Amino acid sequence: MNYWLMKSEPDAFSIDDLMACPEQTEPWDGIRNYQARNMMRDDMRVGDRVFFYHSSCPQPGVVGIMQVASEPYPDPTQFDPDNKYHDPKSSPDNPRWQLVDVKFESKFDELVSLKALKANPELADMALLKRGNRLSIMPVSKAHWQVICAMAGATA
Repeated sequence: MNYWLMKSEPDAFSIDDLMACPEQTEPWDGIRNYQARNMMRDDMRVGDRVFFYHSSCPQPGVVGIMQVASEPYPDPTQFDPDNKYHDPKSSPDNPRWQLVDVKFESKFDELVSLKALKANPELADMALLKRGNRLSIMPVSKAHWQVICAMAGATA
């Protein structure tokens, strides 16, 4: 099993939005970074666990856990000219962008803030906390997964 962190701006899509989705499952669409796409396409597997991270908000941090719920498949938003994620260079015969479905697992009682993550010396080498890292999807080591779950009072 792999562990991941996926970021979303809560005013665009929050953990509460995921909880309200049918079967608490939703396609994780709109990824337009090749490195993040490659991780979804090549490395994510059904059942992998994922931290849901609220970003670009007054209080960024990890808010809960979800699971990868599908194999990767072409992101349909790339083909829709009315969608903000449309990519005119992509076609159904040669799609550029992939996504996976994610399924809600749990919401933390309290957010594990970015400030708290930075203050924990056990997380000093976590990709999220490295200067200049702006990826919306990143791997999380098992050790870091366990530390963050303990910070949240959640089961690792």
